[in-house]
Amino acid sequence: MHYVESFARPGRNVTGFTPFEPSLGGKWVSLIKEAASNVEHIGIVYNPEPGNNSSAFRKSIDEVASKVGVVSIATPSGDSSDIDRLIRALKDKPNSGADFSAGWITFVRRVQITALVAQCRLPAIYPFRAFCDAGGLMSYGVNVEKIIPGAASYIDRILRGANPAELPVQAQPNLRWW
Repeated sequence: MHYVESFARPGRNVTGFTPFEPSLGGKWVSLIKEAASNVEHIGIVYNPEPGNNSSAFRKSIDEVASKVGVVSIATPSGDSSDIDRLIRALKDKPNSGADFSAGWITFVRRVQITALVAQCRLPAIYPFRAFCDAGGLMSYGVNVEKIIPGAASYIDRILRGANPAELPVQAQPNLRWW
């Protein structure tokens, strides 16, 4: 389902800012390989529920993984027990790491997930700094703090009469590395 006709001209009564930049998936693979050069398998955790954009990261993940000699293992599940099983399974597979795509399922469980990943001694990369604040190794992604003021400016413009259909959807990722 597409909410807008294009990011440049949404064409409907919908506009805004998006933290999803699917090309980040490939960058995550590159960074985890750089941090742990022996990684041969990367468990990919994302939420495949309809309307969730996390699965869009898979294309860039798989492209870069094949170039750097890494096999990606997908766990498209909304069930947190499947996430825990993947992390534990990666522990038993030599030279493994984990890649967590942006999604509410992993975000709300970030404290438990980062603790389990640390306990299993796996290199992992996360989409938001909040995961590092919870004990994660590294993250690379959107600086959400920069999206909020932009969104506030759009709200102000719309309340002053701007047509949302004419305000481009902002997808600049405002990337940060932690």
